[in-house]
Amino acid sequence: MYIAMNRFKIILGKEVDFEEIWKSRETHLEKVPGFKKFNLIKGKTTEEYALYASHSIWNSEEDFINWTKSEEFRLAHKNAGNNKHLYLGHPEFEGFKKIL
Repeated sequence: MYIAMNRFKIILGKEVDFEEIWKSRETHLEKVPGFKKFNLIKGKTTEEYALYASHSIWNSEEDFINWTKSEEFRLAHKNAGNNKHLYLGHPEFEGFKKIL
């Protein structure tokens, strides 16, 4: 199992806009071999930002990497640049392999 996470620092006051983008977007994940589950999760809020993470579970790291090279990935991310005004910095990727 492989877990892929992108951490987003969202400018305060833009949380609803950010969440709505994720609720309404087409991820195309259901078409991708090895995909198991997706969650958008919210963490702490500081004086500067609200922390979110996209959390996806895959059968393997190879399946995740294949997705990042797929047409489905390009379709899912085609308008991502239009939302830079919501972010404080760039998303931070973290990948994890299951041990136990």
